[in-house]
Amino acid sequence: MITIRKATIEDVHLLASLSTESFIPAHGHSAPKEDISSYIETNFSVENFKKEIINPNFEYYLIFHKSKVAGYSKIIFNYPTSHISDSQVTKMERLYLLKEFYGLEIGLKLMNFNSTLAQKKDQSGIWLEVWIENFRAIKFYKKVGFKIVGKAYFTVSKTHANPNYIMYLEF
Repeated sequence: MITIRKATIEDVHLLASLSTESFIPAHGHSAPKEDISSYIETNFSVENFKKEIINPNFEYYLIFHKSKVAGYSKIIFNYPTSHISDSQVTKMERLYLLKEFYGLEIGLKLMNFNSTLAQKKDQSGIWLEVWIENFRAIKFYKKVGFKIVGKAYFTVSKTHANPNYIMYLEF
């Protein structure tokens, strides 16, 4: 059974743990170890999640498989980018899944959940950034209808940035 619920302030420790556990397999080799560690310490700290979870612009959703947490998403409504002409678009900043849940279509369920939320908010589509070497994620996003619409650089640290694709799913 799959359940999805909005994350709350009580979930910040869980979000911090999930972030590190899901980020390292997908991105841990994308930059020098010190840079990855610095990124994790800054962005996946409990303190950072406390700030973000109370920010009304960010919405976090946890997904559970048989009562066990499998991953989460972070979305931001009405977050335009220069690569898309419409301004009423949602940015999906994260769709993180623990490796043990790959292949169970849990990511698809969370993606569909986010798409439905965005459509209910009168958004024209969802966009995201994905590391150009994250082949598994790119294949998944293309399968659900995303198209590459541009490129950007994702800052990992003061000395390292990774090339990313900007992908867009128009409704």
